[in-house]
Amino acid sequence: MSHFPEFEVIPAVDVQDGEVVQLVGGERGTGTCYGDPVEAAERWIGEGAETLHLVDLDGAFEGDRVNAAAIESVVESVPEEVGLQLGGGIRTAADARDLLDLGLDRVILGTAAVESPEIVAAIDETHPGSVVVSLDAKGGEVVVSGWTQGTGLDPAEAASRYEDLGAGAILFTNVDVEGRLAGIDRSAVESVVEAVDVPVVASGGVAEIDDVIALREAGAAAVVVGTALYEGAFTLREAQAAADGA
Repeated sequence: MSHFPEFEVIPAVDVQDGEVVQLVGGERGTGTCYGDPVEAAERWIGEGAETLHLVDLDGAFEGDRVNAAAIESVVESVPEEVGLQLGGGIRTAADARDLLDLGLDRVILGTAAVESPEIVAAIDETHPGSVVVSLDAKGGEVVVSGWTQGTGLDPAEAASRYEDLGAGAILFTNVDVEGRLAGIDRSAVESVVEAVDVPVVASGGVAEIDDVIALREAGAAAVVVGTALYEGAFTLREAQAAADGA
């Protein structure tokens, strides 16, 4: 399955306690609620989304898949041609395979991939190219466990390491700017893009359409947008059209 043949703007559907939530700077308790996940998914598909980015926020913090039922209802409601990627609380190769068999196209591994890199290779064996390794950077280093622990790893170096292990794509999030509508860090994205041949999906800090265009110009294959879309800073169609014209 080819990932992102053209640049894509991917809406985020982050789920906490069964509701859609957007956090600020990755801090728990900072979220604004945006209602039912299935309704959100249907809204973005109606606006032309080709892929949805699902996150089990409770899973990301607690380490197990607290919102499995809510996520499954989204998977069931989404037409087959829409790509689905899910992150948050996936800690084992068995978890990942179950989700891929359920109908997800890609699983996003963060903490698990950093702590047990062999999981990436194990999933890739049965579901080639389906693992997205999520690298979250804060102050220029990769952080794990709900953005609370530093690893000392350089994001570009880490990306290259996971590509060698079989990652089909890299999700690169700059936590410093996430949810703040304060703009992106283009040079950080460029350094990760230059380090790997697999697609890099950028996330965090998109406040306006110019940020989307800048990420495309930085070499990202796609961008995940949350807060800006939910707050109506621009529409999904506007962002995609601007990126396509860039």
